[in-house]
Amino acid sequence: MAYIFGQASLSDVSELVKLRIGYLSADFGELDPAQKENLWRELPAYFELHLDYDLLAFVARDDKSGNIVSCAWLLLVTKPPSPRFPHGQTGTLFNVFTVPEHRRRGLARKVMECLINAAHELNLDVLELHATEDGYALYRSLGFADDSTTHVAMRLVL
Repeated sequence: MAYIFGQASLSDVSELVKLRIGYLSADFGELDPAQKENLWRELPAYFELHLDYDLLAFVARDDKSGNIVSCAWLLLVTKPPSPRFPHGQTGTLFNVFTVPEHRRRGLARKVMECLINAAHELNLDVLELHATEDGYALYRSLGFADDSTTHVAMRLVL
């Protein structure tokens, strides 16, 4: 089977929504119908606002069907410069996902390589991510390292 690698566009929104729901279901367990309905309602507007602006979606397409079968998303974030990111240009990587029937073919690696190349072209200072157990070895093999800091990750759910 052959694949075509590139970036998603606004014409891919419905597939990106499906992939997001697939990723979230794999990460959090099966979503209930109300959660899925909310995602189908909210995500298209998100993509309309952000895709190709501050969100880049790198994808692998099945060359026969044209369907997206693997993806990795890069959220471009500008922060105040610091010693960790001297120009303030960072990227948050998320939603790395391959549909189950296309796994173990190197698609996530290739999509990630496309994303990393784009990050270099954009002169980003750093790429940040939160790794799942399944993705950890892949990220390490691509050069990502554990982030050792004295800070503790926290959140306030509103």
